[in-house]
Formats: sequence, structure tokens, C-alpha cells
Amino acid sequence: MINCSHPVDFGPALASAPWSNRIRGLRANASSLDHGTLCQLGHLEEGNPDELASQYVDLRTAHPKMNVFGGCCGTDYVHVEKIGRALLAVA
Repeated sequence: MINCSHPVDFGPALASAPWSNRIRGLRANASSLDHGTLCQLGHLEEGNPDELASQYVDLRTAHPKMNVFGGCCGTDYVHVEKIGRALLAVA
């Protein structure tokens, strides 16, 4: 699984990586801000739930073996619901 990172950080690395087929799950951070900035905020940054859901769909489409999805830092039920609905819509 990939955990505690945002799709803008790891997504490009998956595009040409032969090992990416081994990844089965994703629990991304809600915010695309870099970790250093996030640590300085003093609160969890929630980012954009719709954008994150769209990024999950893009990753699932590019990596169809992924089948475990959730959220990490900054995500809440809104994010997880939007991710779930977006993934069901393309299933």
C-alpha cells in the first residue's frame, strides 16, 4: 500500500515503475502541500475532497489491481465518501 502521501507526490513515480503492479491499496493525505509545510500548520489540512476523489479514480484506472482505498492525514468521512462514490461510478 501507499500511505501518508498525496497523489501529486507519488503518482508520477508509478507511471513507469514495473513494481507498481504490486501495489494493492492507497491511503492518501488530503492535502497536496509538502510535508514540511503541513507540519508547520498546526492543524490537519483537508485539501479538496472532489479533487482527491478524481485523483483516486485516475490512479485506479491506471493501476487496476488496486482494490483497497481509504484516507490518511486530513481526510474524513466526506473524503472517503466522495472517493467511494467516484470509484463506484467507474467500476
